Amino acid sequence: MLDVPGHSPGHVVYVVRTAPPTVFGGDVLFRGSIGRTDFPGGDLDQLLGGIRAKLWPLPDGTVVYPGHGPVTTVGEEKRTNPFLSGD
Repeated sequence: MLDVPGHSPGHVVYVVRTAPPTVFGGDVLFRGSIGRTDFPGGDLDQLLGGIRAKLWPLPDGTVVYPGHGPVTTVGEEKRTNPFLSGD
């Protein structure tokens, strides 16, 4: 379990480190997007920092199951996510 607040206080993601590594991310990272931060306690900088610090170190092939929407991978989001470009 990794603490990745920003969408909401206390938000966590679950990581399964077997092959392939898998993240159950809730509303943190989506294919081509990120979670909303306009709710009470939301914080864009905190969310982006948490993604960079906690998810980016995972292998590029790590499968990400967001809270809704299509499945993606850490590597795909590093390369293409417009909210996190330049990482």
